[in-house]
Amino acid sequence: MGERLLKPAEVAEMLQLSIGQIYALLKEGEIPSIRIGKTVRVRREDLDQYITNKTGLSTRGKVNENAPGASP
Repeated sequence: MGERLLKPAEVAEMLQLSIGQIYALLKEGEIPSIRIGKTVRVRREDLDQYITNKTGLSTRGKVNENAPGASP
Protein backbone atom coordinates (compact mmCIF):
# COMPACT_ATOMS: atom_id res chain seq x y z
CA MET A 1 0.00 0.00 0.00
CA GLY A 2 1.75 3.14 -1.21
CA GLU A 3 -1.06 5.47 -0.21
CA ARG A 4 -0.32 8.03 2.51
CA LEU A 5 -2.84 8.18 5.33
CA LEU A 6 -3.88 11.57 6.72
CA LYS A 7 -3.79 12.53 10.38
CA PRO A 8 -6.92 14.16 11.85
CA ALA A 9 -5.02 17.45 12.19
CA GLU A 10 -4.23 17.37 8.46
CA VAL A 11 -7.88 16.71 7.66
CA ALA A 12 -8.88 19.63 9.92
CA GLU A 13 -6.49 21.93 8.11
CA MET A 14 -7.68 20.80 4.67
CA LEU A 15 -11.35 21.32 5.57
CA GLN A 16 -10.67 24.44 7.66
CA LEU A 17 -12.46 22.91 10.65
CA SER A 18 -11.40 22.48 14.24
CA ILE A 19 -9.79 19.24 15.34
CA GLY A 20 -12.79 18.69 17.63
CA GLN A 21 -15.18 18.91 14.70
CA ILE A 22 -13.07 16.40 12.77
CA TYR A 23 -13.05 13.93 15.66
CA ALA A 24 -16.84 14.28 15.92
CA LEU A 25 -17.23 13.56 12.18
CA LEU A 26 -14.91 10.55 12.50
CA LYS A 27 -16.79 9.22 15.53
CA GLU A 28 -20.16 9.60 13.74
CA GLY A 29 -18.76 7.79 10.70
CA GLU A 30 -19.32 10.81 8.44
CA ILE A 31 -15.69 10.58 7.37
CA PRO A 32 -14.48 6.96 7.20
CA SER A 33 -11.38 6.29 9.24
CA ILE A 34 -8.84 3.58 9.95
CA ARG A 35 -7.77 2.74 13.49
CA ILE A 36 -4.22 1.61 14.08
CA GLY A 37 -3.93 0.95 17.78
CA LYS A 38 -5.00 4.20 19.42
CA THR A 39 -4.30 6.32 16.35
CA VAL A 40 -6.84 7.33 13.72
CA ARG A 41 -6.04 7.90 10.07
CA VAL A 42 -8.08 8.90 7.01
CA ARG A 43 -7.46 7.71 3.46
CA ARG A 44 -7.26 10.62 1.02
CA GLU A 45 -9.70 8.80 -1.25
CA ASP A 46 -12.28 8.67 1.57
CA LEU A 47 -11.82 12.37 2.33
CA ASP A 48 -12.23 13.25 -1.35
CA GLN A 49 -15.44 11.20 -1.46
CA TYR A 50 -16.75 12.95 1.67
CA ILE A 51 -16.08 16.34 0.06
CA THR A 52 -17.77 15.24 -3.17
CA ASN A 53 -20.85 14.01 -1.29
CA LYS A 54 -21.14 17.24 0.72
CA THR A 55 -20.57 19.71 -2.10
CA GLY A 56 -22.05 17.94 -5.09
CA LEU A 57 -18.74 18.58 -6.85
CA SER A 58 -16.14 16.09 -7.91
CA THR A 59 -12.57 16.71 -6.79
CA ARG A 60 -11.93 17.96 -10.33
CA GLY A 61 -14.58 20.69 -10.00
CA LYS A 62 -17.29 19.15 -12.17
CA VAL A 63 -20.90 19.60 -11.09
CA ASN A 64 -22.59 16.45 -9.87
CA GLU A 65 -25.77 16.32 -11.95
CA ASN A 66 -27.57 14.38 -9.21
CA ALA A 67 -26.84 17.01 -6.55
CA PRO A 68 -29.75 19.13 -5.33
CA GLY A 69 -29.89 22.42 -7.23
CA ALA A 70 -27.66 21.19 -10.07
CA SER A 71 -28.54 22.51 -13.50
CA PRO A 72 -29.56 19.94 -16.14
